[in-house]
Amino acid sequence: MADWEIRPASAADVDAIAELRAVVLRGDLERLGRYDERRVRQRLRDGFVAEWTWVIEVGGAFAGCVALRPDGDARCHWLEHFYLDARHQGGGIGSGVLRELLERCDRGGVDGGGGIGVVRLNVLQGSPARRLYERYAFVVEAEDAVDVFMVRGLTA
Repeated sequence: MADWEIRPASAADVDAIAELRAVVLRGDLERLGRYDERRVRQRLRDGFVAEWTWVIEVGGAFAGCVALRPDGDARCHWLEHFYLDARHQGGGIGSGVLRELLERCDRGGVDGGGGIGVVRLNVLQGSPARRLYERYAFVVEAEDAVDVFMVRGLTA
């Protein structure tokens, strides 16, 4: 596995993240008949919050991103915008980043303000990323024709 690190994102990162999103999601979105070259970038820009986002760097260079957005009650966070450049996929970086963020959640929250409890996400139907999430105890909560909604840490 390559050496990687995560750092807090800034507003200056939004264009690189939007471009990476367009590249990473293109195949799945085209397969689902949902790819729109402008919209795929604009949706990221419209929802980008640097405070909730980390940039993944490999060898000091931009390689990806991930966000944990608090839900309204702050007892649940949404794992979003988890994109990794194709050159770095399959080498354990995504697993390492996910493991680190989930460990932070389990230890008392990503911001040190207390445990998060539940982490939710959605992944596109047919995306190989679903296997990664299943390895980290995410289970399907609901699904539709486009998205699979998954949750980790929900207790009955």
